[in-house]
Amino acid sequence: MSDEAGPADLIILGGRAITMQHGADEGAHGVAIRGERILRVIRRAEAEGLTGPNTQVRDLGDRPIMPGFVDVHAHSEVVFRTDYETVDVRAPRCGSIEDVCDALVDGGRDREGWIVGQGNLFFDRKLRDGRLPSRADLDRVSRDRPVAVRAGGHITVLNTKALEVAGIDRNYKPADYSVTGLPVVERDANGDPTGVVKEMDTLLPFPHVDRSQLRDAFRIGLEKYFTRFGVTTIGEISETVDGVETFDAMAQAGELPVSYRVYLWAPGTLKLEQAADWRSHIALSSRQSALRIQGIKLFSDGGFSAKSAATTCPYLTGGCGEIAFPKYFFRRAFELSQEADLQLSVHANGDRAQEWLCSVIDELGGASSGKTRTRVEHAANLMPRERTMDWWARAGIIPVPQPVFIYTFGEYFPDYLGEFGAQGRFPFKSLMSRGWRLNGSSDVWIGSETEATNPLFSVWCCLKRQTFSGSFIDVHEALRLDQALRVHTIDAAAALGEDDVKGSLAPGKYADVIALERDPFTVAVDELRTLQVDYVASRGRVAFDRTAG
Repeated sequence: MSDEAGPADLIILGGRAITMQHGADEGAHGVAIRGERILRVIRRAEAEGLTGPNTQVRDLGDRPIMPGFVDVHAHSEVVFRTDYETVDVRAPRCGSIEDVCDALVDGGRDREGWIVGQGNLFFDRKLRDGRLPSRADLDRVSRDRPVAVRAGGHITVLNTKALEVAGIDRNYKPADYSVTGLPVVERDANGDPTGVVKEMDTLLPFPHVDRSQLRDAFRIGLEKYFTRFGVTTIGEISETVDGVETFDAMAQAGELPVSYRVYLWAPGTLKLEQAADWRSHIALSSRQSALRIQGIKLFSDGGFSAKSAATTCPYLTGGCGEIAFPKYFFRRAFELSQEADLQLSVHANGDRAQEWLCSVIDELGGASSGKTRTRVEHAANLMPRERTMDWWARAGIIPVPQPVFIYTFGEYFPDYLGEFGAQGRFPFKSLMSRGWRLNGSSDVWIGSETEATNPLFSVWCCLKRQTFSGSFIDVHEALRLDQALRVHTIDAAAALGEDDVKGSLAPGKYADVIALERDPFTVAVDELRTLQVDYVASRGRVAFDRTAG
């Protein structure tokens, strides 16, 4: 960091500073910034002494300032592409299958070829019909064009033409593996495809945005989904090499309003060995403060909506899901990531998948305790048995839950898993009381709720624990506001191995600073959900300013 002597480049002043540093808030009103870093946390009276002829002073009045939010698990490229590639048919915008079909017909008029709808995760539970659209429903949209509804990334419905284009008939044999789990084609009593396929989206010939369009899609999407909500750091699950290189080009041009920490999806973006040797396959030249390859991302099982999450208790309809890859593959991934100094991040929805992963990690000597400590994505969303937590501790992993899923699908676990699914739903307070450091993320992907990328919505979920239908889940597990804010700032930065440089307002840390319209500690819980971010500085540069003009 630069020496404290001399003027700041930028001074941001507010009504008070919520620093996320224990004992540092008293009397603090702002920050002095030099370059990308915080020089000092200051009182208003100290600003003049740090102001030089070229210092910019941004006085935000009574607005509280705080560190930018950290979203440790997002699929931002997927979401930005989805806006270009699909028709939005999510509930409550579309309340019924009839509404869905009408929207697809309307949306199809403005595009050629495929008509692809974006439905919610657990779409069948959110439509009044209580079921997914069928192949026959989508045939009524068009018999001449392929039509699909993607319901959250794990389950998709195809019309007859789409099945034909994809080559899926009664003789079709699914691949042994897709990048999100084991592929499944549902069939009727005669062996013919019903139109429902699971964990197959990456195997289907959907249309995609050209590389030439990506920059505009990303620029628009970053403000729409992240910057205006105060997100300054994203743990990105990569989609394509083109996407990663486009983010890099934006960073070089000063067009990237967030810091990206990229987890290479393998096998998806690259094969496993290529991801470990990523420098031979991806051309990056921006500063690592803006974009860095952080790790490798694997899928060890599927999703609950597709009944492909690997659980110890059978689903009510039968089956327990499957582990998506053999032990030797995971051992190799673990070893390669450690050799390459990359953080391994593994999707594991079901308790059986989590315990299996942790047992292998334990056999290999446990996760690293440093910046490459292994993450288990979705651990702490559903933990029916405490022994799963014991396995986390034994392996030394970082659990990465998604508080927004309380709202998205927390109420549906018992409908799929019976009493087993009613136990241990998002047990955040209990885990914190046992010393677990939890983090927050959106896991935004196709089919996410419209509020998913707003960290203050996620904070509201931690406190309110309200579901999509308006019911409440285990309110005794609610967090306090101060805890929930840490989950989305300093403790989230820790999951990226960056709590030494991000997640709080302190000298030497990156100048990721946001201002809220009102103090979150003075508003009602339900107002947190709609509390606006008025100003964002990312690495010392203004990224968003609602008050300008």
